[in-house]
Amino acid sequence: MSETSIHVQLHQKQDYQFDVHFGGAVPDLMGDEPAPLGAGQGPSPVQLLAAAVGNCLSDSLLFALRKFKQAPEPIACDVHADVGRNAEGRLRVLGIKAVLTLGVPAASLEHLDRVLGQFESYCTVTQSVGQGIPVTIEVVDALGTRLK
Repeated sequence: MSETSIHVQLHQKQDYQFDVHFGGAVPDLMGDEPAPLGAGQGPSPVQLLAAAVGNCLSDSLLFALRKFKQAPEPIACDVHADVGRNAEGRLRVLGIKAVLTLGVPAASLEHLDRVLGQFESYCTVTQSVGQGIPVTIEVVDALGTRLK
C-alpha cells in the first residue's frame, strides 16, 4: 500500500509538446521530444528522468549532511543518461551516471564517510529507477577530490 500518491497531468499542446501540470503552486513546464520527432522546445522525457535522478540524489545528500548540522552548499549535480538500442532494436536508457559536487572541501565536513555510505539508499527516485537501469554515482568535493 502506498503512503503517498503523486498526481501529474499532461495535456498535448501540439505534436510531441505536452504541458505538464504538477498542481498547487508548482509551475507547469512543457516537455517536447527533440528533432526529428518534436521541436526540442522543452525537456525530453529522458532529460526529465535524468533531472529527477539528479535532483533526488542532491536532496538526499543535502538532507543527510544537514542531519549532522553540516553546510555543504552549494551542491551541484551533473547527470548523463546513455541512450541506445536494446536487443529488440528499441531505444532505451541504458545507464545513468550522476556526479555530485559539494560546494566545500571535504575536510570541512564532519561525518562525511557515514553520509557517503548511506545517502543514496534514501533517494526514492534513484533507488526505484536503479531497479531497471544501472545508476552510477560519484561524489567530489569543491577541490575536485573524488570521495565516492
